Amino acid sequence: MMWLLMVLIVGGLVGWLASIVMRTDAQQGIPLNIVVGIVGSFIGNGVLGFLFPGSDTLGSWPPSIGAVLAAFVGAIILLAIVNLVRRGRVR
Repeated sequence: MMWLLMVLIVGGLVGWLASIVMRTDAQQGIPLNIVVGIVGSFIGNGVLGFLFPGSDTLGSWPPSIGAVLAAFVGAIILLAIVNLVRRGRVR
């Protein structure tokens, strides 16, 4: 149960920060920020995990800096893809 709470909190923070960077924060609420952060962590840790040391320890507490950075980059990539599909451009 604690692991799920940690994933929701860290995912929400990562998704919120990525939405601020990509300027989509006004369009998203808390639930979508959490989804973007969690899906972004799978993208970042799965695809870019080799670039960030310690990114394989996302489920531990406290999460490693590498895992959070990989999740942040993955969330930005996810938002860029969504912007590209919806608007035809990346902000």
